Amino acid sequence: MAAGWRQAISTTLREVRLHLCQSSPASKGAREFVEKHYVGLKQQNPTFPFLIRECSGVTPKLYVRYAEIPIEKSASLDNLTSDEILQRLQKLVETPSEA
Repeated sequence: MAAGWRQAISTTLREVRLHLCQSSPASKGAREFVEKHYVGLKQQNPTFPFLIRECSGVTPKLYVRYAEIPIEKSASLDNLTSDEILQRLQKLVETPSEA
């Protein structure tokens, strides 16, 4: 599922939420992820809810809710780069039972 995982977001997941701080160094990668990857992901999944939540002082975190299984999972994004966050999202999409 090399690049196909991006299209699988709409069928595998119900929603993606990204929590980040507007100014903290720990959220720098999360802010860059939004700038670098959000548009492409949204273009490939135009009706899918990608929720970006900004809050001062919050620890950056990625949450996903699965479509077929009643599970919500999260991944800490503290001090990760935007590409590392993309890899975390890919893992959560590709391996819902293991992620």
